Amino acid sequence: MMNRRQALSLSAAGLLAACQSVPARGAALPTPSLHQLAREKGLRFGSAVGAGRPGTVTASFDDPLYREILAHECGVLVHENELKWYVLRPDVNTYDYARADRIMDFAARHGMDVRGHTLVWHHPQWFPEWIETHDYGARPAAEAERLVVEHINAIVGRYGDRIDSWDVVNETVDPATGGLRRTALSQHLGDQEIVDLAFHTARAAAPNAQLVYNDYMSWEAGHETHQAGVLRLLEGMKARGVPIDALGVQSHIGSGNSDDSVGFDTAREANWRRFMDEVTGMGLDIVISEFDVHDKNLPADIASRDQAMAELARRYLDLMLSYPQTKDVLAWGMMDSYSWLQENWPRADGIAKRPTPYDANHQPKPLRQAIADAFMAAPAR
Repeated sequence: MMNRRQALSLSAAGLLAACQSVPARGAALPTPSLHQLAREKGLRFGSAVGAGRPGTVTASFDDPLYREILAHECGVLVHENELKWYVLRPDVNTYDYARADRIMDFAARHGMDVRGHTLVWHHPQWFPEWIETHDYGARPAAEAERLVVEHINAIVGRYGDRIDSWDVVNETVDPATGGLRRTALSQHLGDQEIVDLAFHTARAAAPNAQLVYNDYMSWEAGHETHQAGVLRLLEGMKARGVPIDALGVQSHIGSGNSDDSVGFDTAREANWRRFMDEVTGMGLDIVISEFDVHDKNLPADIASRDQAMAELARRYLDLMLSYPQTKDVLAWGMMDSYSWLQENWPRADGIAKRPTPYDANHQPKPLRQAIADAFMAAPAR
């Protein structure tokens, strides 16, 4: 995700070795499953999964015990990276669906729903290089429009109703300014116009799917400009009749996602409720789309770390689930070893992080119980 997903000095392979040990799960997975608990309240629970290069944090799908956790706990899967432009389209003429199809086939075998992430990640860093160097010709706006429409129609057309919810546009609001990011596509189409085009194209291609704008504005202090920018974007889309159904709230909570972040819990809950009230007041549903808890600034002691993370998660989920518009809760990974946070903003002590419901030994953690408790306490949808 944006700049915060740049790999730092520790390699993915080294981090994986640091946080993994021999799988030692002797007991059965906890019951009821998280998806069962969610379903009882009219919710869905699921997780991201990656089919990336073996030996990296993006290769969770290769781990058979990870797949077992997914099959037990999840009713929904989301591709971590496999549907993003830089993975799916190595060049202007090629679509490589091999990684994405592995996850789709697994979901089908286990009767799971699938969310699509993402049709347009509107951030210049995360488009493939050929987008920048492409010859847009004498009519660059028409060529940029052709590329976007062709891309969305190809992907949505391939998977059809097998994907029932799409992150149509991801992270187009600049958190520093609240304005819209400029990319090689939007410089030809217009900053707002590319967003509108993507949603209209997605609606035509997937008339029955939920269409979502997804972003990482958070309840922590320092996100006020980002929140305001997202509200302006949504208000403009609604005023223009753009077909949008929901806001995806990524929900990477805990320590701030920057090299110089300090503290762990800087939530501004009253401010966040005002933001949520504004969003739901537009008639939009809410998707908790990428949930995890960043423990960068917590003490090394595992017991106290896990307790603090579970307590924060429960507070956050209780708030979010108090809104009946919140229908989906998606973890951004189910096991610590494969979390994207392992290779971003390392802890000062160099130890592995614990951001997800299961540890590196495939054992459920207090965070998993906090999610379960939040579902049991949630009002029915």
